[in-house]
Amino acid sequence: MSGNTFGKLFKVTNWGESHGKAVGVVIDGCPPLLELVEEDIQKELDRRKPGTSNITTSRKEEDKVEILSGTLEGKTTGTPISMVIFNKDQKQEAYDEISQLYRPSHADFTYQQKYGIRDPFGGGRSSARMTAGNVAAGAIAKKILTKNFNVEIIAYVKKVKGIEAEIDSNKVSSKEIESNIVRCPDSKSAEKMIKLIEETKEKGDSVGGVIECVVRNMPIGLGEPIFDKLSADLAKAMMSINASKGFEIGSGFAGANLTGSEHNDIFFVEKGNVKTKTNNSGGIQGGISNGMPIIFRVAFKPTATIGKTQQTVDKKISSVEFAGKGRHDPCVLPRAVPIVEAMTAIVLCDHYLRHKAQNGEPNAKAKKF
Repeated sequence: MSGNTFGKLFKVTNWGESHGKAVGVVIDGCPPLLELVEEDIQKELDRRKPGTSNITTSRKEEDKVEILSGTLEGKTTGTPISMVIFNKDQKQEAYDEISQLYRPSHADFTYQQKYGIRDPFGGGRSSARMTAGNVAAGAIAKKILTKNFNVEIIAYVKKVKGIEAEIDSNKVSSKEIESNIVRCPDSKSAEKMIKLIEETKEKGDSVGGVIECVVRNMPIGLGEPIFDKLSADLAKAMMSINASKGFEIGSGFAGANLTGSEHNDIFFVEKGNVKTKTNNSGGIQGGISNGMPIIFRVAFKPTATIGKTQQTVDKKISSVEFAGKGRHDPCVLPRAVPIVEAMTAIVLCDHYLRHKAQNGEPNAKAKKF
């Protein structure tokens, strides 16, 4: 099976299965002498781990990370960093029925048809548990970005089903986001979202929504032309996250309703810095960062496994009825917030190292020619 490695200079290889012995990640390309200990990674994993509230899955996993290689005396050595997270709360017996049928909107059918074999226990490689390794890698990417240009990556829940929060992306803080279990910085909207998720869970159903992400303190010049545009790589990273169904940057689809004169971001100079009066481009023009905040949104579908009885087919291609059992998030968004941040950090770190290799350190201010 291919498709398990992401990035060109900062390369992240994800491995493991949902109910196997462990999940993990190998990172190749991390610069040497970066101060790194397990606690740096653990704080990000704790934000993603299951069983943290009544609106997430009840599966209990400590998600305790161990660094197996690539560090010496608390610093990276420039060699591959291998990290492991052992699974503790596997319940393979809960998936006996699933092994004989294909769950609606899951990867069961497509994996079986493509490979002739699949891991039915929690979905194996298709499980959202695989994102634990990506969050661990993202924690390292964040450290590199913070050390070199003090980047700030902040994601939050903007919408759950029909409840949409009014949020100023220029002012929102991590403290506000982490102040409630749904990770929405608008407290009034958060209360409504939590109530909706709880009610939906009681009905044996699920809901989706939208996560917005803003990246502040961006340097100018990250991104490559044509196929490796920064926006294109961000889109690929976001669409690799389980349950993601849509990506838009800047004005996104709403920009289709504007004229060119309405949509164009007009340049001006403020205290020697080049800025734009609006940010419909979302901080990226021509696939390259322009120094303005990067802002994008990711749409997530409702969790596929629900308690309601639905029609599906089994391995004999016969119609059967199926109701989901086990431990599943009624809404993936709260736990997807740190995953969106991690994948953003991985993309930016990869492009930062690529820019540095070709052009040297990126600039915070526009250059004169």
